[in-house]
Amino acid sequence: MQEAAKVVSNGCSRCQCALEPDDLRCPVCGLATAPARRDAAAAQVVIVRCQACRASVSYSAEAQAPKCGYCGSVMRVETPEDPVEQAQAFLPFSVSPDEARKALGRFLARKSWFRPADLAARATLDAMKPVWWPAWVFNAKALVSWTADSDAGAGRAAWAPHSGQTSYVFRDVVVSASRGLTAKECEALTADYALSMAAESPRGPAEASIERFDTARSGARKLIVEAIEKEASGRVAKAEVPGSKSRKLKVAVMLSGLETVRYALPAYTLAYRYKQRLYRVVVHGQKAETILGKAPYSGWRICAAVLAGALAVGVAIAVAVLATR
Repeated sequence: MQEAAKVVSNGCSRCQCALEPDDLRCPVCGLATAPARRDAAAAQVVIVRCQACRASVSYSAEAQAPKCGYCGSVMRVETPEDPVEQAQAFLPFSVSPDEARKALGRFLARKSWFRPADLAARATLDAMKPVWWPAWVFNAKALVSWTADSDAGAGRAAWAPHSGQTSYVFRDVVVSASRGLTAKECEALTADYALSMAAESPRGPAEASIERFDTARSGARKLIVEAIEKEASGRVAKAEVPGSKSRKLKVAVMLSGLETVRYALPAYTLAYRYKQRLYRVVVHGQKAETILGKAPYSGWRICAAVLAGALAVGVAIAVAVLATR
């Protein structure tokens, strides 16, 4: 992680793991930390929360009647009493609003048998919102213990038990903290971000909003540990378990170091309308070629495909019957 993003305090006095300013306990060994004075200004953050998808973004007086940047629903203003986690590092928008519109045009023009033939011609852009969505990016060291069955050394049996321990280093692993984007959307967007471009302040379209971190620190650490376990399982299955086939892989992770930074990652959410129905598309804020979304299906084309399949099956059955006579 770049130096500008590091805002951790002194390390734990017992295990030397990096601590964030508001940590009450060490995330690795659980040792209670010295009480720190909270910044009174941190409690005065004003946010607006969507009443439909529950995403929250920073409040802007110019917004007047703010609507959710993800689903377009009405948002209500909140002034939380507890300090709100805020982004420490912002990735800049490299894709302009005009480029995002062109990306939507390419998405609508994609050829597919099941899409309406007039989709690109009749679809109209209803809204476009640039937004920074929140994510934790972490580095960690971990001792991973694992057990699994594999076909190596099984002899006459189908499976043989195996186990082992290995140390892994995890760097720049991204864990979504967004409520407005789905887990699959965030996972697809993550690979194309240039984390080295992060800065301490946002840089992008003037109308861009910032989704806030809603999850408490304890909940965030739980998500991060789950991400480490998932990543470790993939590495163990690929490099540690012997044999060509395996099953019942289980891993136990013991952290020996954890450093997290709260990032704000850029994206565009676009809503387009086709035959009075709205559909959402997400365009990557740094790579316009990465675009995710849904498109309507052509009912008659689906029926035609089903009928063609049924006809093919019927012909095959008839041929088989005639062949047996």
